Parts: sequence; C-alpha cells; structure tokens
Amino acid sequence: MANRHRGEICAVLDGESRTLVLTLGALAELEAAFAVDDLVALAERFGRGRLAAADMARVIGAGLRGAGAAISDAEVAGLRAEGGAAGFARIVSALLAATFGAPEAADPARPPPPQAP
Repeated sequence: MANRHRGEICAVLDGESRTLVLTLGALAELEAAFAVDDLVALAERFGRGRLAAADMARVIGAGLRGAGAAISDAEVAGLRAEGGAAGFARIVSALLAATFGAPEAADPARPPPPQAP
C-alpha cells in the first residue's frame, strides 16, 4: 500500500499493482537524465506539461527504482497501462504531484479566507 505522506503512489502496470516513489536518488537520476542543475529546474521542466513518451518512461522508471524495483527504462517502455498513453500520463502526473506537492483541493465545507479590499 502506498503512503502519500512519503510521496508514494500505486499504479497498475501490466496488470500488477506497483508502488512508485521519487526518492532523493531517483530525483538525482532525473536531474542527470534531463540535464538540469537542481530540483527547482527539474520541477519547472515538469511544470511545462510537455513530456515525450521517453520522458514518461524515465519518470516512471525512476519511481519504480525508487521503490526498490530492478527495472530499466527500456523495460518500462514495454509495460502497459490502462488507458494507454493517457494512463501513463496520469501515473506521471500523480507521481509528480506526490513528490513536488499539489494544491490542496478546495474543501466545499470551508469558506475561502476573507480577501483584503
């Protein structure tokens, strides 16, 4: 079971539920793969919302390896996800949100804070 407080997510790949997490080592791997200097630059690159299929395989591979799987990016590229490419995009999006944080969903039971005039 994935622990969102530790940045973990669960994803079904090839019909098997797997845990993914971008550990510090996995993030360093991605910094090198994307040729960026630091985590801010990495987050900015991901924030542009434009990832190639090879980029998604790298991110998913790093997440699987971060969770302890011995798998190469080439092997990740051969996996299947429900929904095809869109399914892979959802996995990457969830993993990045768990790692870098995502805005909390608005709670309809709680009114927004007052705004200055």
